[in-house]
Amino acid sequence: MIAWTHFDWLGHPLIQWPLTAAYLFLLSMIALYGLHRFWLLWLYRRHLRRPTRPSAQFDRLPAVTVQLPIYNEGPVATRVIDAACRLDYPKHLLQIQVLDDSTDDSQQLAQSRCAHWVSQGYDVQYRHRANRHGYKAGALEAALPHATGEFIAIFDADFVPRTDFLRQTVHYFTDADVGMVQIRWEHLNRDSSLLTRSQAIFLDGHFIIEHTARNRSGRWINFNGTAGIWRRDAIVSVGGWKHDTLTEDVDLSYRAQMAGWRFV
Repeated sequence: MIAWTHFDWLGHPLIQWPLTAAYLFLLSMIALYGLHRFWLLWLYRRHLRRPTRPSAQFDRLPAVTVQLPIYNEGPVATRVIDAACRLDYPKHLLQIQVLDDSTDDSQQLAQSRCAHWVSQGYDVQYRHRANRHGYKAGALEAALPHATGEFIAIFDADFVPRTDFLRQTVHYFTDADVGMVQIRWEHLNRDSSLLTRSQAIFLDGHFIIEHTARNRSGRWINFNGTAGIWRRDAIVSVGGWKHDTLTEDVDLSYRAQMAGWRFV
């Protein structure tokens, strides 16, 4: 027989009531979080029929730089380079920056694809850093002075932008106060497993419900680190990328919106 008498102190009123109070406090916090999700859903339903459209279109398309931060990501790195170069946009207005911090054979794979597209007449700039100072934010910041585009699109290595990405996004910047346009993520492997289906549902909730509800109701949203396009002046005017945080995308987003830039 196991004796549990050494746990009897848990039933003492001086212990029991503080533990009960702590439990009820945590339970109320979870309930408030749930109510917040219902509130977002209400905002989404309320503003569902107010889709965002560009107020105008550029008479002459602006120059765009696509930045592709990469680190030891092999075949998917070559895939995103190919997808970026296949964007439906005038070749003379498109620059691709491959920001490769890799320490494995990904370097050779990425360099080979860059050389291929350069031979096809594309402006592809391969940049490799000997150290990873600042990690992704450091790579983006180091490359920005060498970007030729007025607007900066960013894709992580595991993304595959659709060919019409730039033509669907760049015209939002005809509004001078728009600093960033964030695109919804889709999923190449949604039905591969229970895990991928669960993750897709989670991300759909964030991009379809939360971002839509917050943005269309006039509240702030954040850049999600990839699949978005920035006005270069918006990045520079608030001090650029900072790597003193693990969430450089959120950090830059809030600094930009505090400075008055509008997100879509």
